[in-house]
Amino acid sequence: MTTPRGPAQAARRRRRPTRYRTCPAMDKPSARPSCPHFSSGPCAKRPGWRAAALDTALVGRSHRSAAGKDRLAEVIARSRALLGVPAAYRLGIVPASDTGAVEMALWSLLGARPVDILAWESFGKDWVTDVTQQLRLPNVRVLDADDGALPDLGQVDFDRDVVFLWNGTTSGVRVPDGDWIADDRRGLTICDATSAAFAMPLPWPKLDVVTYSWQKVLGGEAQHGVLVLSPRAVERLESHTPSWPMPKLFRLAKRGKLSEGVFAGETINTPSMLCVEDALDGLRWAESVGGLPGLIARSEANLATVADWVAGTPWIDFLARGPATRSSTSICLCFGTEVTDRLSVDEQRTVVKRMTGLLDAEGIAYDIAAYRSAPPGLRLWGGATVNAADTAALMPWLTWAYEMATDR
Repeated sequence: MTTPRGPAQAARRRRRPTRYRTCPAMDKPSARPSCPHFSSGPCAKRPGWRAAALDTALVGRSHRSAAGKDRLAEVIARSRALLGVPAAYRLGIVPASDTGAVEMALWSLLGARPVDILAWESFGKDWVTDVTQQLRLPNVRVLDADDGALPDLGQVDFDRDVVFLWNGTTSGVRVPDGDWIADDRRGLTICDATSAAFAMPLPWPKLDVVTYSWQKVLGGEAQHGVLVLSPRAVERLESHTPSWPMPKLFRLAKRGKLSEGVFAGETINTPSMLCVEDALDGLRWAESVGGLPGLIARSEANLATVADWVAGTPWIDFLARGPATRSSTSICLCFGTEVTDRLSVDEQRTVVKRMTGLLDAEGIAYDIAAYRSAPPGLRLWGGATVNAADTAALMPWLTWAYEMATDR
């Protein structure tokens, strides 16, 4: 006897998980990326990098020696020149990557004014948690947005301190420019620029605090951050004493005066001289490819390559809703309606897992699944250390992996 099937059972049958191929059904693309490193952090090393680039590192030497200080000062000087940081701004090397640099700024500078925080992706939401639940500031406005969008920038109040990311590493959404930032602001602008610095132009007069790490666009090793302070930020440090205890790693002022040594290579804690040497190698390479304009052009070429492929591929789309807000570094892709109309979110995640597994096994692309809290999709690093020719070679492989994973 046949058991009657109700509507719920019929729906389950219709949403049966996608079947996957057990044997090749289409030819693999002939061209392969010369470098399969498309991870959004840590990111690809500069083209041609070899461990021999670190042979001159001052390992076994004190970072407080004259030679050690010289290396740290050289990183600061080369970074300042490449980024076009104004002479009046301080630039220092700080602990704990970009996260440490942002935390130092939040803990040291906030509390004097109300705060606006812009949050449209995972790390921006982390800063919301820090300000509201750890520092517990009383007058905080959170301006947020759905995946793929920006908050309404016109709602930002620049009489307040403003905390925001220039580029959303987990969403692929960036602010289009700095025109929305008031020149006559009374509050400070605190900008997490970790996946924007060296790949996107930053309007320094609009920014009072900028943070980034070596591990993104420079392809450097992790655990070291960079903190840039405007004269207005220094004035705040010297005039405002936070009401909370300040951990040693966050202390940027002493007896009401900026700790100038931090911005001259006298780091708060012991840096890795291997990482310092690697940062110098990345900075020298950046200079050799045309400095900041060259780096920006290399990153934009990667975005243009992906955009051309997306335009001709109906099952994929950019997570960022508008071209002006598409990141050229953390290029986030989501499935198009051709997929989302017929597959559940869990089934989409399964497709991504299959695709990335296939590409990993072929040695074509590593670590390109979307960030865990983002919609199902792919995230391709398009920073300056990635050659556009490799990005172009990857595109047919993405099509191959999708067709293999969905049995099309």
